[in-house]
Amino acid sequence: ALRIHFAELFDQMLAITTSDLEALPNQITAVIGELLPRTPLRFLLADDPGAGKTIMAGLYIKELILRGDLARCLIVSPGGLADQWQDELFEKFGLKFEVLSRAMVDADMHGELFVDHPLLIARMDMLSRDEDLQAKLERSDWDLIVVDEAHRMSAHYFGQELKTTKRYQLGLMLGKICRHLLLMTATPHAGNQENFQLFLALLDGDRFEGKYRDGVHSMDIDDMMRRMVKEELLTMEGTPLFPERRAYTVPYALSDEEQELYEAVSEYVRDEMNRADRLNAEGAGLRGARARGAVAARCGPLRREVLAAAARPDRRRAAAAKRASHGREHRYAPSDNASGAGWNHTPQHLARTARWLAALTSTDNDPPSTPERRR
Repeated sequence: ALRIHFAELFDQMLAITTSDLEALPNQITAVIGELLPRTPLRFLLADDPGAGKTIMAGLYIKELILRGDLARCLIVSPGGLADQWQDELFEKFGLKFEVLSRAMVDADMHGELFVDHPLLIARMDMLSRDEDLQAKLERSDWDLIVVDEAHRMSAHYFGQELKTTKRYQLGLMLGKICRHLLLMTATPHAGNQENFQLFLALLDGDRFEGKYRDGVHSMDIDDMMRRMVKEELLTMEGTPLFPERRAYTVPYALSDEEQELYEAVSEYVRDEMNRADRLNAEGAGLRGARARGAVAARCGPLRREVLAAAARPDRRRAAAAKRASHGREHRYAPSDNASGAGWNHTPQHLARTARWLAALTSTDNDPPSTPERRR
């Protein structure tokens, strides 16, 4: 038992010999040379796809467990990768992680969900969208948190205003509740230095504080990030792990049928994409025409009734004069019916309304402004 207890003093990577895998050189150097020497760990593992970042994380987790330096570990991954993480950690390393599920959340009676499960895999969006889960998570403490596909925790500046996503806010909180934080992604940089600095702030908020300014901020991050492309990956024999990528043009002659198809497809793409751009630019006008057509269909009967009312001025004038003789206001108030419920307009206003409706039901012009009410 004493020999096993001090085994790490003689074998720097006991996790390799006790795991069911054949580690590659880049995986061993990542764990021995980059991860294990850093305590506390704040690191970005950004090797190309296929380098085996999951293997590196598993070796690091198991090595810390064997050294007695890890009792509680949380892995945050996209939803579709949670089960894959669970299977690989068990099959290759013998580590039994649980996947956080809604059933586990519902069964939690005393609010200590994350305390009761020391080896846990959680889906990133499940945590970022649930404030109750985040409150429980914030009360917990972890030896190591691993975030897979960490580039999804993004933020950006809109002018001078910082815009953060819920995933980014989750990342900031995760950094506060753990001793070791390991971010993993194959696409750490999207070509924007400002956004990349915000991403690195998940690891060191003091060092990467504020908006990036060229010539002021230093982006020397060799001490907290490792990136190896596929061309650098080797096997134990020293041969390239992946075939060399070569890009070159292969000329060949098209047959008559192939040439006809090529020209037809090219014409379709060229014309239809231009047409789509034109329709997008003219969309407001087309929607306006359709709206005017719909209004015309609804306002047609009303227009006819208004025109009919405007054609009977003599009777309205006589009624108005009779009301004026009794000291009433010289206004016309038609009876409460389907065509004029609640109206109180003069003949002149009716005429203007008729002209407005006539213009409104015409789809050749823009809709007119609303007629003014007579004061």
